[in-house]
Amino acid sequence: MRAFTDEPVATETILECLRKAARAPSGGNVQPWQVSVVNGEATSRLRAIMEERLAGTPYPGGEGPEYHVYPPKLIEPYRTARFEVGEDMYGHLGIAREDKAARRQWFANNYRLFGAPAAIFCFMDRIMLPPQWSDCGMFLQTFMLLLEEAGLQSCAQECWYQYPKTITDFCGMPENMMLFCGIAIGHEDTAHPVNKLRTRRLAESEWLSVVE
Repeated sequence: MRAFTDEPVATETILECLRKAARAPSGGNVQPWQVSVVNGEATSRLRAIMEERLAGTPYPGGEGPEYHVYPPKLIEPYRTARFEVGEDMYGHLGIAREDKAARRQWFANNYRLFGAPAAIFCFMDRIMLPPQWSDCGMFLQTFMLLLEEAGLQSCAQECWYQYPKTITDFCGMPENMMLFCGIAIGHEDTAHPVNKLRTRRLAESEWLSVVE
């Protein structure tokens, strides 16, 4: 979901889903995830900070991305898949491709959690390697499915990689912890057109084979 209502979410519901998600597979039982829950007044404080960032007030000393979300030179069919989902989303919103200002304005909603009242942020120790990133992915997807079961919706957001120091400080995490992503949590705004988006999936012939 990319649009939420302001209906409150119980912190205990989020915590219960996290406790269950912590049983997700983890190589060597390392369990590399470290999670901060943001809800209620904390969400309001985070939004206020992010409005300052969006207005141009930087983190003291500056900050920037610590990893690439996508490969710098994305090849096919991945490049087209990424392009199409963006165009489909902006099509639902009625924002033309050439309207860069409107697209930037919409993207800024990421940092407002798309109106969601709650979120989590996932961190990992900087010593972790790609297999532990995979573990975090399984943990986070399990969590998102449990939210759905609990009557909530969510949106995984790697956009926060652009503000790692802001979020690390806000969550009180030590410097050895690296921000992976955030997840917005709340109730779907069923009237918002962006939530009608359904992504196209690649044909089986592009990714599936059977060894005989």
